[in-house]
Amino acid sequence: QVQLVESGGDLVQPGGSLRLSCAASGRISSINTMGWYRQAPGKERELVADITGGGSTNYADSVKGRFTISRDNAKNSMYLQMNSLKPEDTAVYYCNLVSIWGVSRARYWGQGTQVTVSA
Repeated sequence: QVQLVESGGDLVQPGGSLRLSCAASGRISSINTMGWYRQAPGKERELVADITGGGSTNYADSVKGRFTISRDNAKNSMYLQMNSLKPEDTAVYYCNLVSIWGVSRARYWGQGTQVTVSA
């Protein structure tokens, strides 16, 4: 089993910055992708950004140039640096890990951390 624990969510003013962290523990394949998703009230959960073990990244168009995803494989941790935050970034942010074992994949979710962008 894998556990994911997010931290760093907070209330911030528009234009501000936050850094989210996700710590993974348990039986994690060396081949995996980690990512951040978010879900705003009344909306579907959406991908924000993800990163492979090798460091390849992918971003949603809405956050390109403002958010930066990174990871520390030695610590099984992932981060999301969020700059120039906008009210529309308000959501619960979830850490996600896809662990690959041969032809099998297992997906895990954290409990979420609230990010609120408001004056």
